[in-house]
Amino acid sequence: MSTLVAKLDHRWISFPLRQPGLRVTAASKMQLSTVPPEPVIPSKKPFKVELVGGKRYSWCTCGHSRNQPFCDGSHKFKAQGLFPLRFIPDKDATVWLCGCKYTNNPPYCDGTHKQDFIVSAPLHDQTDC
Repeated sequence: MSTLVAKLDHRWISFPLRQPGLRVTAASKMQLSTVPPEPVIPSKKPFKVELVGGKRYSWCTCGHSRNQPFCDGSHKFKAQGLFPLRFIPDKDATVWLCGCKYTNNPPYCDGTHKQDFIVSAPLHDQTDC
């Protein structure tokens, strides 16, 4: 069996080539891109939230959730490849959770929303959903 190699999106991928005369009964779905989608920016400010210690939370990483800053499952249809960040705080606390989705300390805000690439970026319009 030979292999076809192609360069797509700056990543090398390979596809096995079928030999003539071989029957294929079922084809599996293959996603060509291995790079997850970029999150959209639902807010350029953090969300102030009261967290309960010991409770499990799911922070939205894709930006499509209508329940910001928490996940509502929108990533399954709008940002396949991105998944919520699940976390359990140790104690009750008031915290600031990231709204721009580009924090270096997820799920907590680290001030990244003040950087030029976020300030100049368009906000995601939830009516497009």
